[in-house]
Amino acid sequence: MPPTRKALLQIHFCVLLWGFTAILGKSITLPALPLVWWRMLLVSGALLCVPRVWRGLRAMPLKLRLTYAGIGVIVALHWLTFYGAIKLANASVAATCIATCPVFLALIEPWIARRRFDPRELLIGAAVIPGVALVAGGVPGDMRLGLAVGVLSAIFVAFFGALNKRYIEHADALTVTFVELGTGALFLTVAGSLFTASPFVMPNLHDGILVLVLAFGCTLLPFALALAALRHLSAFATQMITNLEPVYAIVLAIPLLGEQRELGWAFYAGVAVILAAVFAHPFLHKGERAEPSDLVAP
Repeated sequence: MPPTRKALLQIHFCVLLWGFTAILGKSITLPALPLVWWRMLLVSGALLCVPRVWRGLRAMPLKLRLTYAGIGVIVALHWLTFYGAIKLANASVAATCIATCPVFLALIEPWIARRRFDPRELLIGAAVIPGVALVAGGVPGDMRLGLAVGVLSAIFVAFFGALNKRYIEHADALTVTFVELGTGALFLTVAGSLFTASPFVMPNLHDGILVLVLAFGCTLLPFALALAALRHLSAFATQMITNLEPVYAIVLAIPLLGEQRELGWAFYAGVAVILAAVFAHPFLHKGERAEPSDLVAP
């Protein structure tokens, strides 16, 4: 099989696994805080066993470690609000909210990257707004808070995606992932103990198995496979495929969770509008080389 075709199949498989993260978030009965804490702790603990990560840590300057640690806090807040949205609404609503990320990225990335605003990106971002309005009209009233929390999660995605795009080229991607997720787990430990309760909640057998699947099957495995696939893909191809993640999540939620019974036609019309704008976004970056920073997944 040609390397490019193999890479395309790999990245599709990774995005399918990322689509399962929303399904698992709904199926796991743990609250959002301990769920995210276990996910970050398990993945960062596994990365500690990789010699390449230790070599990358030794070579990383202190200032850069602190930068990635700060980004890790934003990642923790993103996952916390993402799974919070799933608990408050459902997997389909949370996945749709994440699809609005380009709206915020169009505003945030030029500021962080210190480049001029691209009016085309703002236009695509503005095109998402009618879709969000339709989505809001298609969800029950008791899910509106989950919708708002999901949009907040998309804002956090835009921030850490833009920051990673600026800084990830300065260090090994797996090492950066360890620093970010390890710091995120530490942040949740401290913040949880100070403001709510300790995130250390032992899952039951059912939740424990699903958390392991989430950490290793839907986080570590797809990230490692995607890193290998990026060597043969353009930024355009990578973004087009990764934009399918909310599609996979919504399609999986119908047979596995029966969420179509909770949502109106306006929700799915809004999803179509949002995805049309989202799939237009990669055309602005056609011809660019794919980077690890393109792998922004929930």
